[in-house]
Amino acid sequence: MNTLQPGDAIPPFTSVDQDENIVSSTDMAGKKSIVFFYPKANTPGCTAEACNLRDHYKVLQDKGFQLFGVSADNPKKQKNFADKYELPFPLLADEDKSVINAFGVWGLKKFMGKEYDGIHRTTFLIDEKGIVEKVISKVKTKDHAAQILESI
Repeated sequence: MNTLQPGDAIPPFTSVDQDENIVSSTDMAGKKSIVFFYPKANTPGCTAEACNLRDHYKVLQDKGFQLFGVSADNPKKQKNFADKYELPFPLLADEDKSVINAFGVWGLKKFMGKEYDGIHRTTFLIDEKGIVEKVISKVKTKDHAAQILESI
């Protein structure tokens, strides 16, 4: 796993969101962005994280950020997740893991003594020029917005 670090430029990418709209790295140009990677829609930790960000979305927008969630779920599952929890930001359906791999958040994980490959819950704060400013790898799912706000 070779995760992007502060100072790195984000890689060019194109994906689709929950509504099958095309989203690409060029959509981030000229705006501060938060890109958060989560393992799987509708699971307890991912739901807590997404809902916490939803509840603080206006504050993050007021600080000048646009927000994008990314997982390997398909658009239908992302749509269900977004609708069920009224998530106001795009959720990228990165089924081929091209964005996940480009940001370097796919790798070996351990859970209850088992090892497997999966998405590492990681958040990137990106400046208007597409440069990573901050990486949060120890995400507090129930209080993630506060983590982000403390780091800006």
